[in-house]
Amino acid sequence: MAAQRTGPPVIDKPALLASARKVLESEAQAIYAASARLDGNLIQAVDLILNHPGKVIVSGLGKSGYVARKLAATFQSTGTPSVYLHPGEAAHGDLGVCQTRDPVVMVSKSGTTSELMGLLAPLREFRSPLIGILGNRVSPLAEAMDVVLDASVQREADPHGFTPTASSVVALAIGHALAVTLMEARGFSAVDFARLHAGGQLGRNLRLCVNDVMHRGAEVAWAAPSEPLKRVVIEMSHHPLGAACVVAPDYTLLGLITDGDVRRALEQHDDIRALRAEDIMTRSPVTVSPQSLVHDALRRMEDRPSQISVLPVLDSAGHRCLGLVRLHDLYTGMAG
Repeated sequence: MAAQRTGPPVIDKPALLASARKVLESEAQAIYAASARLDGNLIQAVDLILNHPGKVIVSGLGKSGYVARKLAATFQSTGTPSVYLHPGEAAHGDLGVCQTRDPVVMVSKSGTTSELMGLLAPLREFRSPLIGILGNRVSPLAEAMDVVLDASVQREADPHGFTPTASSVVALAIGHALAVTLMEARGFSAVDFARLHAGGQLGRNLRLCVNDVMHRGAEVAWAAPSEPLKRVVIEMSHHPLGAACVVAPDYTLLGLITDGDVRRALEQHDDIRALRAEDIMTRSPVTVSPQSLVHDALRRMEDRPSQISVLPVLDSAGHRCLGLVRLHDLYTGMAG
């Protein structure tokens, strides 16, 4: 009698990691193929929505329903009033959300979803333009649409090819393309986005400026270029912001010394008594202006191969140093 295996299964971790990467690659390729298929139908969909002063209805069922919910939320937050309509509940009173000529976006992989098919007749009574994000261009739903956006995929990303993975991602990406195109057509700005996201991090980042969160004056460690490194370290300990600004007498920025610069100096020199600030400072650090949005400062610090944790803040002329802003301050908004 064969012995029964006990304990957890043996996992081939490299194989699983390779499989996970293949999923991402498959989905990326599917999105790339969909982008090549975009044509005038997308612009026609934009026109249908822009020409209606009301809202957009988005509907889908199952996994396509989750995509539809996300798209309704994205439309709503980017200047296109929108609401999700559950196709199963529509015939039981939820059609009351629809008004005359409200454009309707239907999301379906098969193009045969019976609940969506059941919505066609009542929506025609509302004279609603119908836009389909469909995985099958030759389907009953496709024939009923005014505009079809092709969300077809060659195969799903899972090994068996039947789990809605690539198809869901492509449908979502096409919906995002429609939403962003509408943003651009409406002239939807960062100020508009902040107004609609007043309570979240995104809205805060687009509402506050560096001037609102930066450290200045006596909060900052300042140093002259000839300052002994030991004295600079003492100043940085008394003003623990992660850096010291090296400036001329008129506060023109000459360089920046970070905690990392100090550690590297200690590693490279057995005796640091002869070192001056100018010996270890970064002479052309990345800087930011006090009028810059927190969003833009974050991008300067994070969208780079090596993340920056502190930025000198320069005046509008780009010379005189006013203080420092830390990555931590940009996320919390609480300087000091």
